[in-house]
Amino acid sequence: MSFIKLKVWVFGSMCIALLWSSCRYDSGVKTLYLAHSLPRNHAVHKGILRFQYALDSISDSKLKLKIFPDGQLGSEREVLELLQIGSIAITKVSAAAMSNFAPEYKVLGIPYLFRDKEHLFDVLEGELGESLLERSSAYLLRGLCYYDAGSRSFYSRKKPIYKPDDLRGMKIRVMNHQMSIAMVNELGGSATPMAYGELYTALQQGVVDGAENNPPSFVSSRHFEVCKYYTLDKHSLIPDVLVMSTIYWDKLSEQEKTWVKSAAQISAQAQKMYWKESVDECFEILKENNVTVIEPDLEPFRSGVQPIIEDAKNDPLMKPLIEEILRY
Repeated sequence: MSFIKLKVWVFGSMCIALLWSSCRYDSGVKTLYLAHSLPRNHAVHKGILRFQYALDSISDSKLKLKIFPDGQLGSEREVLELLQIGSIAITKVSAAAMSNFAPEYKVLGIPYLFRDKEHLFDVLEGELGESLLERSSAYLLRGLCYYDAGSRSFYSRKKPIYKPDDLRGMKIRVMNHQMSIAMVNELGGSATPMAYGELYTALQQGVVDGAENNPPSFVSSRHFEVCKYYTLDKHSLIPDVLVMSTIYWDKLSEQEKTWVKSAAQISAQAQKMYWKESVDECFEILKENNVTVIEPDLEPFRSGVQPIIEDAKNDPLMKPLIEEILRY
């Protein structure tokens, strides 16, 4: 048996084992498996631990959560696919990753659509946000809540970025997310989709000149060791989403669904606090490591992406969502 075939067989066997384990009741206790790609010291993982604790407490230990962090069970896309076939119950992914499965989520990735974080969470925790969580059920993915993922900004190796023109000639790593690709290209850079796990080496070797992400991810990835310029242009406020497979959601009783939703909401509010603490700590680490933090004039960046917003308004799926967000 070849190594590749062996790897596929082992992974498939693991998924089957997880499926049986996740569905089984042991003495009246049901265990749900949650996988995500972030490290254990990340603010989002701390939020997920709060979800685990709240679910155990609310359900009187009848509904439990087993967590697989650090990408143990695959990338965001791979784990979402595992949810769709019922091999894993829950995951945490970026709304950008969700947009590749549920197109309505694309609206959350439109650069500079949200005025600030307060505006973002007014939308997410209102009727529109709840509607998006429910509408993804059509794709076998039921949203539970949103986590704060901060604002994404550019960081670079050799050349500081003060204005969009500084991006010209620079290869910038982005997620495999059409809106992010369009944004970098519109601002004058060369968008380079790449797996997150490959990025540190790519930066070291000069395969790409920079990337974009929030402060905790910039620090936890240790990309600051290679990139000494961090430009707080805050081009997007793409949240994370806690997502459950509808294959598992539909098997829950109404009481169990209430437990899951209540625990998710508790974790979402706690995660906001963890996130703020993490961001404060990250800027201290960047200062200690001689990273130059740039706070540019945001207006040239906003103006530079206006064509993307106007183009999105031409999409019949996006237009009503954009108009509703702007009314908040």
